[in-house]
Amino acid sequence: MLNVRRLLLLTEATERGSLTAAAEALGMTTSAASQQMSLLEQEAGQPLIERLPRGIRPTPAGAALAERGQRIRRELRAAQADLDSFTALDQGTLRLGSFPTASASLLPLALTRFRRRHAGVRIEVRAGVLAELREMLHTGEVEQALLWDYEWNRLDDPALTLTHLLDDPTVLVVPADSPLRARPSVRLGDLADQEWIIRADNHPVADVLRRSCRQAGFEPRIAYSSHDYQEAQAMVAAGLGIALAPRLALTSRRSDVRLLPFASDVPAPTRRILLTRAQARPATPPAQAMARVLRTVAQRFAAPGLHRAQLGAVRRG
Repeated sequence: MLNVRRLLLLTEATERGSLTAAAEALGMTTSAASQQMSLLEQEAGQPLIERLPRGIRPTPAGAALAERGQRIRRELRAAQADLDSFTALDQGTLRLGSFPTASASLLPLALTRFRRRHAGVRIEVRAGVLAELREMLHTGEVEQALLWDYEWNRLDDPALTLTHLLDDPTVLVVPADSPLRARPSVRLGDLADQEWIIRADNHPVADVLRRSCRQAGFEPRIAYSSHDYQEAQAMVAAGLGIALAPRLALTSRRSDVRLLPFASDVPAPTRRILLTRAQARPATPPAQAMARVLRTVAQRFAAPGLHRAQLGAVRRG
């Protein structure tokens, strides 16, 4: 059985390129670190580092062990954070995961409200795509995460507990002077002759556009692939094309674009916004408090009045 402390020493030395630097980081003397490294190599049955005139270099076996050591270190830090969070509601660290749309809309308001009530809790937010956030939940790197799904890719993971916060409908983004504004609602099937601004092909909204248009009987003609929603809005405002976007992604709407709803009998896809945590880990008091705040904030963003304000005010502009 490998000694975990020695494995962490190897990890630090590999990352820092120096046994001396690793010893300092772990509060050890260089001679003690050298002795512990020799013991680890005895446990491994082979050399793990090459001692160079300036620093060290891991052997292939050492590099493989150091990579595992990184994951073990992350788990140990997450375990310590879990213990710290259990001590009291107003102490410890709450680790959250989020994706860009949520981080730019409902999460800031939730964080502001939470800090007013629980100023003693330190909050860390990690951003990522869907797969990255799920991995963070499974490894304990985050305690809670905001995720999303659509009807065709429901988040079906028995290891996660899901709380449905709100539905985020897809809307049409058009230039401020678009003739489409005169319509009370829009059908995708009537937009076959339009040019489209699309998110990069690996983005979920690109999949939403292609699926929706194909279901309406046509293949979208792509005029531009954007990297974020502000860029997409700018291209729409310039008249290069129109775009689909989730409503939450447009809380910071440009004044020279307008948002149009789709006809209720043939709506565009709606995504669910979810608060998730690992089933095997009981929610800490700070996590429970944050869940309550997020549910309250989500009600505000899901309110019909907000939707009407976003869609209706734009027609008066």
